[in-house]
Amino acid sequence: MKLLKPSWVSHNGKPIFSVDIHPDGTKFATGGQGEDSGKVMIWNMAPVLREEDEKNENPKGAFIGPSTVFGSSSKLANVEQWRCVTILRNHTGDVMDVAWSPHDVWLASCSVDNTIVIWNARKFPEMVTCLRGHTGLVKGLTWDPVGKYIASQADDHSLKVWRTLDWQMEANITKPFSECGGTTHVLRLSWSPDGQYLVSAHAMNNSGPTAQIVERDGWKTNMDFVGHRKAVTVVKFNPKIFKKKQKNGSSSKPSCPYCCCAVGSKDRSLSVWLTSLKRPLVVIHDLFDKSIMDISWTLTGLGMLVCSMDGTVAYLDFSLDELGDPLSEEEKNTIHQNIYGKSLAITSTQEPQLATTIIENPEMLKYQQERQSSAQNNSAAACADSSAPKLNSVMNGESLEDIRKNLLKKQVETRTPDGRRRITPLCIDQVLPSGVKAGLLLASASKIEPMKALDSRFTERSKTTPKDVAASVLKDAKAKDDTSSDSEDKMASINKNLALCKRKPEPLMLDAAEVVEKRKKGRPRKDKMAPPIMRRLIRACPGLPVRVRARMHVSALACVQVSVEPAVFLEVENEVTSAAGSRLSQLRCSRDGREWNTLLPASVVAAAGSGDVLAVACQDGMLSVFSSCGRRLLPSIQLPSAVSALNCSAHFVMALTAGATLSVWDVYKQKALVKNESLTAILSGSEVTVSQSLLTQQGVPVIGLSNGKSFCFSSSLETWTLIADRGDCLVQCADFRSCLPTQDAAGCSSGPLATLQGRNLNAGRMASRLSAAPHHLQQSMTLAFLENQLAAALALRSAPEYRYWLLIYARFLVNEGSEFRLRELCKELLGPVHKSAATAWEATTLGLHKRELLQEVLPVIGENLRFQRLFTEYQDQLEQLRNK
Repeated sequence: MKLLKPSWVSHNGKPIFSVDIHPDGTKFATGGQGEDSGKVMIWNMAPVLREEDEKNENPKGAFIGPSTVFGSSSKLANVEQWRCVTILRNHTGDVMDVAWSPHDVWLASCSVDNTIVIWNARKFPEMVTCLRGHTGLVKGLTWDPVGKYIASQADDHSLKVWRTLDWQMEANITKPFSECGGTTHVLRLSWSPDGQYLVSAHAMNNSGPTAQIVERDGWKTNMDFVGHRKAVTVVKFNPKIFKKKQKNGSSSKPSCPYCCCAVGSKDRSLSVWLTSLKRPLVVIHDLFDKSIMDISWTLTGLGMLVCSMDGTVAYLDFSLDELGDPLSEEEKNTIHQNIYGKSLAITSTQEPQLATTIIENPEMLKYQQERQSSAQNNSAAACADSSAPKLNSVMNGESLEDIRKNLLKKQVETRTPDGRRRITPLCIDQVLPSGVKAGLLLASASKIEPMKALDSRFTERSKTTPKDVAASVLKDAKAKDDTSSDSEDKMASINKNLALCKRKPEPLMLDAAEVVEKRKKGRPRKDKMAPPIMRRLIRACPGLPVRVRARMHVSALACVQVSVEPAVFLEVENEVTSAAGSRLSQLRCSRDGREWNTLLPASVVAAAGSGDVLAVACQDGMLSVFSSCGRRLLPSIQLPSAVSALNCSAHFVMALTAGATLSVWDVYKQKALVKNESLTAILSGSEVTVSQSLLTQQGVPVIGLSNGKSFCFSSSLETWTLIADRGDCLVQCADFRSCLPTQDAAGCSSGPLATLQGRNLNAGRMASRLSAAPHHLQQSMTLAFLENQLAAALALRSAPEYRYWLLIYARFLVNEGSEFRLRELCKELLGPVHKSAATAWEATTLGLHKRELLQEVLPVIGENLRFQRLFTEYQDQLEQLRNK
């Protein structure tokens, strides 16, 4: 390492507040105090790097001294002609820091007016938004390298993380800064190039100054950099990710990537850390006479400029032997894609917020104010629990980082011989050679050197007993997804905000080979209720009917609860007596404590019920239907073949036979809704079996297959329609987390669509999340998925789920700016204003009034100022229809 202090780089003894190196490395700029105002000076890098260029008087292209000076009244000759492109005016006080977003989409600035302004870098001087929430001077900004977040630090003893998706606050971190006393001129925080760690300035731990390390995974603050004697003013990560340099002649073994970080302090010292080392790479004491103000790395990652309040700069030149081999941009992008799926910085299609738009409609103003109030409430909730912010879990809505949380284990915590703790995070993903399938392959801690990112002179805040946690090997992402027990937990979070319901009673399948309970008289007690005996699976064979196995005729007793409200218990006892050469079976039922019984001329093989009707299938192929009070509702129905599954729901009965036929009856109307419909069309392949059958409250039959597909039969279309598919890429890739309603949607978590899709929505999600997908492609997949959900809820005649998905769909259209589809949706819900005999529009769908649905959609539209004309148009028409 070489340390250079070019004395000719100065602001005539005035303080230098900031320094920045040009991406091509040929120039650097310093910003500081001038004679009578602020001054920005642009310098050549060549005289700093090479002594011969510094000794030459004025060699062409490598002159000593500033090439251009801005903001000074002194008459210095500008060698180069630079001009001002634009002036960004919005702050009401001094600007303390600026930062470019990844891919230069936005420019962020923070000020002593307690705000952060986001500017549209492609349409200067257009302002995207103004972030308000700090109560002190904002003195530092840094962008997440994948563009999902921006972080700010202020004198109010807080560090805030903001989402770039909706510019709302993601986390408010205050605990590490509560002890901070005096202030610093700047608070320059920095995000690691892999995106996993955010390091702040000026934190305190046990009354000692530290640089707080904030983990992206849950925004935990358990670790920090220690060692500086005074407050840390600036932290800057090297833009490169490094790997160990291979020695000549040695075999090229895959090494664990690591990062490099520089820390500057008011104690005038500078420390440089490699996350692969237990100690700092270098610590330079008394580098300046006053506090360090700013640090800037070259784009190559081997050079660093540091400036100070004393008006001087220092240049540190590192070698590859000291830092390691930097990864290429392709390898760095591969790491980002393996961890986050795709770069969220690709937001060129996202329009900036219409912050300066005049609100023309008072109702629109009301919805905008409600939205702001909701955002403030969310911010207050985040402040109350900053260490563990709650993230919404939705149907497929785990974020890419949520998926990664489930894969990565906790950091390994060990103790050194002197008793101090060492926190050893796991390494970031390996960069695989070209031609090898990229995946999130985590090696065991015993086989690969972990990323010692926060080791040596770091302290651990947690007072819990340390435990060694080893990293497990993820061999097969798909196998883990299919077998992981937490998939059911995730499934349960599909409708986190929805109401829960009681479990639907299952039909009873009797088999003489399986004796449940010895013959007993009287109605069985609730605690003695036997579970359903079996659930028959139908196997399809080419050219052959679906078969069931033969049953032996042995006395058997079985019972089941078929309804919760009202409480209905059903008990079947085969061959209870003989009469006229026939063996009779007895059916006993209890409804709210009132019992009844009847005799059947053959052995019962299947029974099911609801609160309204009971259905019993006998071995002779006859189906009998009773009311829950014991009255026979239909004459015995002869089934075409032996029954394999029997379902009841409300006043509907469904029978699935061994001949692969399906029938559904409306008992009250004594009408067949589905008549001996064949399953041949959906049972494709010799290995496909029926794994689930259910009947909705509206009498729609649903069949789930072993290949992950679920179908319902539409009596209006007279065909099978696909409702759910475990292998559907739209389910795996759709992302609509920002569109979920905040209020409860009762009845949706128990709806037929949620029942069918709950487990399927998480299947295969890992592989899809880890593959890069452009924003427009994911937008199209999400749109197609939401429209499929609407169509499926319509086919299942599930009104609560249709309303639920309609509001999510509308909010997605509003967020994405799809005015054409949004207008078509509003037009369909509003219908014709004037009645006409030629119109085919119906005022209701699934019992829901369309105009009432439009009344619920309009507040969603009102959240986006861009659609205020559309909002006003349909609100006025609704008002006119009400007044008629």
